[in-house]
Amino acid sequence: MNEKTSLSVLVPVYNEEDFVEESLSRLFVLEESQLLERIQVIVVDDNSTDKTDEILKRLSKELPLESKKIVWKFLHHECNMGKGKAVQTALREASCEISIIHDADLEYSPKDILRMVPLFVEQGADAVYGSRFMVYEYRRVLMFRHELGNKFLTFLSNLISNLNLTDMETCYKAIKTSLLKSIPIKSNDFRFEPEITIKLAKRNAKVFEISINYYGRTYHEGKKINWKDGCKAIWAILKFGLSEDIFVKDE
Repeated sequence: MNEKTSLSVLVPVYNEEDFVEESLSRLFVLEESQLLERIQVIVVDDNSTDKTDEILKRLSKELPLESKKIVWKFLHHECNMGKGKAVQTALREASCEISIIHDADLEYSPKDILRMVPLFVEQGADAVYGSRFMVYEYRRVLMFRHELGNKFLTFLSNLISNLNLTDMETCYKAIKTSLLKSIPIKSNDFRFEPEITIKLAKRNAKVFEISINYYGRTYHEGKKINWKDGCKAIWAILKFGLSEDIFVKDE
């Protein structure tokens, strides 16, 4: 990879009227990177039922006027299809060397993306995961049982994939776009997380992990994932652990 690179930010959005504007505005910090010569932000509204859609329509006109290096693209699903499907929709439009998923809430800080990019340039990474469980300066103390569930799913995923990740379920997964596009993605919901992790392992991808800041939400504050998604993730880990469908078939 050249000394400079480019980044596509894939942003799935569903019912985030209270957070989406600030979440997208935070991405302007990426323009500070000396390693990123081009930044593409692709926002996919997964047919939100609140005021998210009208907020995004307004931002689609305002944000490009404030941008120096960022190119914005706003897409809309006509029906609710799930986070995994929104990521797939955004990925089809991705044209930069690296792609990363950024949720439209405020749980993650884009400043951490600035620390992930150098691993692609300097270490030849194929993928970089941002771990919420590695030691960092601070984190919000919240929901022990939720963390326990995440760690169990990571353990099970590691057992199947033979990786030693500390946080498989993290949102911040940065992956070379060409590699990500060459992997068939079948999951339309949160099962995307174990699917892509196991398939990266089967493709012998060079995976790195860094610590990131994390400001988790409570369910009262709008957190959407729950124990049912955890049960689905267990099944997905077993299913994709047995699958050898790891290459997109030629059209």
